[in-house]
Amino acid sequence: MSRRGTGPPLLTLVVLGVLAGCQATGTDEPPVAASSSASAPVDDQRFPDVLEAVAECAGTTCDLEVTISSPYDTPQRYADGWRVLTEDGVVLGVHTLAHDHASEQPFTRTQRGVEIPREVEAVVVEGRDQEHGFGGRTVTVTLPDR
Repeated sequence: MSRRGTGPPLLTLVVLGVLAGCQATGTDEPPVAASSSASAPVDDQRFPDVLEAVAECAGTTCDLEVTISSPYDTPQRYADGWRVLTEDGVVLGVHTLAHDHASEQPFTRTQRGVEIPREVEAVVVEGRDQEHGFGGRTVTVTLPDR
């Protein structure tokens, strides 16, 4: 089942992450998707926007497939990752991108192995760019029953 919604931008502790691949998980759990609704005008966009996020979980370990739109305007300013937070701002994981996606907008990548406590029912995904840091449109993902 999909649920759509938005969460507030959350500025909290920044934790460095590890670049992950984009392979299927092989679990039988159905994915849960969410997407955002509000957007800044493109010419005013400072931060990358998270457009959609899908979570597949096995127990407390979740893989998140995240789609981001970046206001890419120079090689020195590109969406270089995102973070996964609880709805009250606790950072659960950070995904770092190693290169720009200038010719691929929006783009989708997968973060694997995010440990999410069983009591957490939803997470917020927030984008980051090299110049402005974290911010922009977020997506709240309701996690599947685990």
